[in-house]
Amino acid sequence: MDRVDKSLLGRFSVISVISVALFSGCRQDMHDQPKYKALGRSEFFEDHRMARPQVAGTVARNQLRDDELLYTGKVAGAFVDAFPFVLPEESPARAKKTGEILARGRERYGIYCTPCHGQVGRGDGMVVRRGYRKPASFHEDRLRAQPAGFYFDVISRGFGAMPDYAAQVGVWDRWAVVAYIRALQLSQNSRLEDVPPESRAGLVGTRSEP
Repeated sequence: MDRVDKSLLGRFSVISVISVALFSGCRQDMHDQPKYKALGRSEFFEDHRMARPQVAGTVARNQLRDDELLYTGKVAGAFVDAFPFVLPEESPARAKKTGEILARGRERYGIYCTPCHGQVGRGDGMVVRRGYRKPASFHEDRLRAQPAGFYFDVISRGFGAMPDYAAQVGVWDRWAVVAYIRALQLSQNSRLEDVPPESRAGLVGTRSEP
């Protein structure tokens, strides 16, 4: 019985040694294989750099910015008062889509904008009441006259004391916020004559003059 056990033990030991040798050799070969290493030196390229510059025109996945209006709020380098998602007047989906965009804009505005700009955009948000610099009201004539692209650019890149929100708010959501700001401006500077006649009866405290 002892001789059997010793024989099995001996065979197991031989197999173990061979296995270790085989796997060690494979692993070492993988360590020593010819390959480029980050920031290493290369004798193949004239500049001796292993890291190669990107090919001209290379665009990373999901980083193509071929729509100037959508990504900058500009056309031919100038801000425009237009939206990239406006549907034709005759489109049956126009009203539904517009409502969805405004609902999304209201939600994003409530999360990211109200702390400074307040619920209706008068610059009286909670952090302003606690000492933060007061932003201008969206209802000043100067800002009401600004094109939609201007607001998109401010959200994207910041302005004055306001930081940019490009990381927090996606491109389409930024446009939804701009659309909601336009709705706020309209709501706070409208006249009774701007309301459809069939909807006027339910209004309380309305006036005909701005």
